[in-house]
Amino acid sequence: MTGTVMLVPRDVPPRVCFALEAAGVHPLLARLFAGRGVRTADELADDAARLMPPTLLKGATEAAVLLADTIEADRRICIVADYDCDGATACAVAIRGLALLGARREALRYVVPDRRVHGYGLTPGIVDLAMLHSPALLVTVDNGIASLEGVAHARALGMAVLVTDHHLPAQRDGIIELPDANVIVNPNQPGCAFDSKSLAGVGVMFYVLLALRAELRRRGRVDDTTQPRLESLLDLVALGTVADVVKLDANNRRLVALGLKRVRAGRMQPGVAALLAASGREATRCSAFDFGFALGPRINAAGRLADMTLGIECLLTDDAARAQQLAATLDGINRERREVEAGMNEQAHALIDGFTGDGPAPPAIVLFDAGFHEGVVGIVAGRVKDRLHRPTFVFARGADGALKGSGRSIAGFHLRDALDLVSKRHPQVLLRFGGHAMAAGCTIHETALPTFEQALQQVAAEWLDDAALERRLWSDGALEAEWFSSGTVAALDAQVWGQGFDAPVFSDDVEVIAQRLVGDKHLKLKLRVAGAAREAIWFGRVEPLPPRVRLAFRLSVDRFQGLERVQLVVQAMAP
Repeated sequence: MTGTVMLVPRDVPPRVCFALEAAGVHPLLARLFAGRGVRTADELADDAARLMPPTLLKGATEAAVLLADTIEADRRICIVADYDCDGATACAVAIRGLALLGARREALRYVVPDRRVHGYGLTPGIVDLAMLHSPALLVTVDNGIASLEGVAHARALGMAVLVTDHHLPAQRDGIIELPDANVIVNPNQPGCAFDSKSLAGVGVMFYVLLALRAELRRRGRVDDTTQPRLESLLDLVALGTVADVVKLDANNRRLVALGLKRVRAGRMQPGVAALLAASGREATRCSAFDFGFALGPRINAAGRLADMTLGIECLLTDDAARAQQLAATLDGINRERREVEAGMNEQAHALIDGFTGDGPAPPAIVLFDAGFHEGVVGIVAGRVKDRLHRPTFVFARGADGALKGSGRSIAGFHLRDALDLVSKRHPQVLLRFGGHAMAAGCTIHETALPTFEQALQQVAAEWLDDAALERRLWSDGALEAEWFSSGTVAALDAQVWGQGFDAPVFSDDVEVIAQRLVGDKHLKLKLRVAGAAREAIWFGRVEPLPPRVRLAFRLSVDRFQGLERVQLVVQAMAP
């Protein structure tokens, strides 16, 4: 985030902060946690015993029975994956976990859609592809809840279907429609008492495996001394959870924390280790940030520009050398993705400048260019959303000639619900749609683009007032001089931050002592803040700052030639 924003101070209840400190929480962390809704130290415990039990997840027990029966009969299982990091990690967790729990590896197969050919989810075409493996059971991961036709096709062909997903179900005329699967496991299906509605697709699959292990114990197949250690899969669960940008509620934070502990201790899948090395990250210092901005994009790049099979195979292989080769290939694809994205960003900005001019941007942004790449529209939508602080959809022409769009949203605008309203007002416009509050996708005919743009902007005008359209940034306030240290940075980096549990952003009035451009696109600064001169950098900023200004910043450690120094990474400037 760059530019001028309205800084909003977090509310920090003093009694809660005091109670957290009294329970042994680091004083600065106590303040940060209290400002994010944590009320007791128990909420911060990250041991596995604190995870919510799988018995609360509707369908998990029935899924365990179905899987146990299939494994005992030695029948084939085919995993139907998705082409993003959540889907790839969920697929790897499914295959590794089922093998740990007694399935023959040779009886486990997977298929993954090509977004340009098959579209999203369990389509009839993907069912036909899975049929080549002659499975008795199809298991969807990170998809399937809206795949009514695909599930029906699979059942007609004699396959049982287990849907594991976390997306919202489809609706027609306000009535929820569920696929006719043998079992559905999804915290967002009607009647599910599982409180963590933000569980990622990989998290849902992990919970199904926990339920399966319990079912095998009930059947006497394993006991406390012989049961497989599913904890070995938590690095993959953590990676997929962070990469899918789901809300990090208490349960998700525990899953991520447990996964990070394993990685930092060197206990991870060879593919995770190889991806860390390919991205120049150290396992001992691995953070949720590394999962979200280094590993996740490299896996996602395969689904965007090539074949997600590369990403899944990287996470499945136990051969370290092969993992390194696959990670290197993924790193190369990610570099190509960055080049494609850079060109599309330039085109997108030119389109924006063309219709906004010097005036305010419309309440929602819809962009299309014949040169846009379908695999990168979501990233570009996110960049435009960050620049203009508006719900944004970016479209590219698919292989079938239809426009495939990906959207990103802002607080207060539930993107999937907005698409649902558009579909009700204009029944012929949306061919398909789905997603979450902050990210969604849809398919339309090219001739319907003007109608879609007008309809989305109308919904945005109705739902978003001027305050919602003003860029805001939550601030943790000033940082006391004693906390400008590498020890503080280490304490902060050791925590799990992410969607819904934002990394700390501090703010203060500063004096600009010196400033210069580095690399022609970053502003290097020396600031007087909290009584001392401190190094800072503002990435992507080229305009000079006034002598005195209020800045929002993160704290980081700059490591260069074996030396470490604390620096401020500027996020924004108050008006």
